[in-house]
Amino acid sequence: MPSRLNFSHRFSFIAMIRVVYVAAAAAAKIGGRRRGNVAVPSIVVAFIAVWLFSSPAWAAPPRDGEAQTLAGAGSAAALMEFKNSLVSGPTGVAVERALVSWNLSTSPCVGNVGNWFGVRCFNGDVMGLQLDNLNLAGDIDVDALLPLRFLRILSFEHNNFEGLMPDWKKLGALKSLFLSNNRLSGQIADDAFSSMGSLKKVHLANNKFTGKIPTSLATTARLLELRLENNAFTGHLPEFRAGLTVFNASNNQLDGPIPPALSSLDPSVFSGNKGLCGKPLKSSCDAQSPPPKPSPHGGGGGGATNAETPSSSSSSKILMILAICLLAVAILISLLIISRGSGGGQENSQAASDKGTRDPLFSPYNNAGASPASGGTATTRASPSSDRAAGGSTPNTNSSSRAGDASGASPAVGKLAFMRADRTHFDLQDLLRASAEVLGTGSLGSSYKAVLMDGQSVVVKRFKHMNLVEREDFHEHMRRIARLEHPNLLPLIAYYYRKEEKLMISDFMSSGSLAAHLHGKESRLEWAKRLKIIKGVAKALMYLHKELSSMVLPHGHLKSSNVLLDKSSNPIVMDYALVPVVNPDELPSLLTAYKSPEYTNLHRPTRKTDVWNLGVLILETLTATSPSKHQDSQLRTWISSIAAKDAEADDDRAETIFDSKMAGDAKNSRGQMRKLLKIGVACCHEDPEARLELKEAAERIEALKERDNQ
Repeated sequence: MPSRLNFSHRFSFIAMIRVVYVAAAAAAKIGGRRRGNVAVPSIVVAFIAVWLFSSPAWAAPPRDGEAQTLAGAGSAAALMEFKNSLVSGPTGVAVERALVSWNLSTSPCVGNVGNWFGVRCFNGDVMGLQLDNLNLAGDIDVDALLPLRFLRILSFEHNNFEGLMPDWKKLGALKSLFLSNNRLSGQIADDAFSSMGSLKKVHLANNKFTGKIPTSLATTARLLELRLENNAFTGHLPEFRAGLTVFNASNNQLDGPIPPALSSLDPSVFSGNKGLCGKPLKSSCDAQSPPPKPSPHGGGGGGATNAETPSSSSSSKILMILAICLLAVAILISLLIISRGSGGGQENSQAASDKGTRDPLFSPYNNAGASPASGGTATTRASPSSDRAAGGSTPNTNSSSRAGDASGASPAVGKLAFMRADRTHFDLQDLLRASAEVLGTGSLGSSYKAVLMDGQSVVVKRFKHMNLVEREDFHEHMRRIARLEHPNLLPLIAYYYRKEEKLMISDFMSSGSLAAHLHGKESRLEWAKRLKIIKGVAKALMYLHKELSSMVLPHGHLKSSNVLLDKSSNPIVMDYALVPVVNPDELPSLLTAYKSPEYTNLHRPTRKTDVWNLGVLILETLTATSPSKHQDSQLRTWISSIAAKDAEADDDRAETIFDSKMAGDAKNSRGQMRKLLKIGVACCHEDPEARLELKEAAERIEALKERDNQ
């Protein structure tokens, strides 16, 4: 009997929530028409809810999993209502087929695993929706999403949504909003993003928006990424706060001066706006009016618009009374739930606390010092494989792991998040019991080779300088990195998130790094292989700059130890695109990009900083002299000395500049070697404006031959 009673309670609870919600919505609508008749029915509904929740039948404590079931039922109803508002675009898969997993026979979330396609979960609640590349159309029903209290991420990119901007400020707790590559149009209200204090990422690129950029975006205190390119925005850029890590407003119709907070960005993010002026552009603002300062409340309009009429004042009072009633109901419900759970919840609370604080890298089942960090061999009892992208909290087959990845679910704390469906999955315990070998320690952390029980060899890189990035932001950036595919980039297999440190797992390259081959005692790289390596690195950089066009430093840490070689001496570039997740205060001491002349002189990198790193890599590859031996000023002196030697030397003496191990190649390839040297010097020009463009450098490198007479 108690079991059936609790089962019925779940639906009573949901029903009551829906009653209160519908009553509130109805009252809000009626309030605009009947000013004085709303408060009474709203209060009646509220007191009925309080009476029902206070009755003895509710005193029975919920069984295990019931709280999650309640949350799942409420989330399912909200998502199904949202699904019903969607239609298929002209060339898209039918909504029913695309979202076939959205049905009421399963819960959207189980722990941190999403059962429904595109649903991302955390602790049984819907944390995000990722419905990209489905060619969806119709109205984005924001109201249907209101019951999802923990919704933080919405991604509807590459679809067919059109019309005006939805009213996102109803979802005030959103952190990320991705709407790029749709057909949304019209002006965005100036206060469209007011009261969204948690907002960090807004992507609106490649739509048809017009009018001014909302000043409420500029007043969003935590905003880190804003992409507005390829729209038809007009007017001045608002006075944005400092701290944006990604910004792009290219190819709009903007004019006026660029705000100081944006003046250190790359000029390309402002291209296609003929009316813009000021730093970092070359055009000056002689008689331009300053950009508009955003209002403290993010709203726009004059005083007449904001003045309260008697009608609006009365409606506000009604809604305020309604809000107070609903707040009282919520408080009473919370107190009831707390009182019910206090009887037998102490042990569960302690267990949850232990689970949350245990360090999985130092499991009690491991021998002392046997974690990957210690380089020892760990032995532990076996545990089931984790889900793929979600890292799964329950054992699953490979097919279910793939489903977890498709949902884009966040990984569970203490679990690995797999980013590739074509790789055998393993869990953290498999890593801990694998034989581990220390490969080396760099500025960002230590690397270990782990040989798993099935013979698979992977590299685990442990990062300790990323403890300021939040879990959701880190997960989002890892997904962005995992989408990159290029033959000269090292793919990310999986990652692990913990506040204090992060792990990134990739393939093991048995041939080692370019640095080892250049500076090892027994290694020898002939000219043809060195040219092949530089060509591959240049292609990888070009790809990164194309795919990560909104980032100032798409690589940021290019050096010879971050260029691995496969068995055919093809270069595989690693440690790319890490700037957004490294602690900002530690960037200058960790990444090679921050040794560039522009950072030393102007305290800011540019899009050409990666070109400078490419030039240094070219010179190191040709001379076999390690730049790490030089401090910043000495490094520039070393580059200048190479340029001077090259300018003074004729062809017969030029080979003294190059690594002596290439002496045998100089006879037939001296001219090509000198051409590459000149490209390297041109990439290292101290003035970024005089430095080669990456595209030009890559084209000139690609044109080089192995022999002079080819």
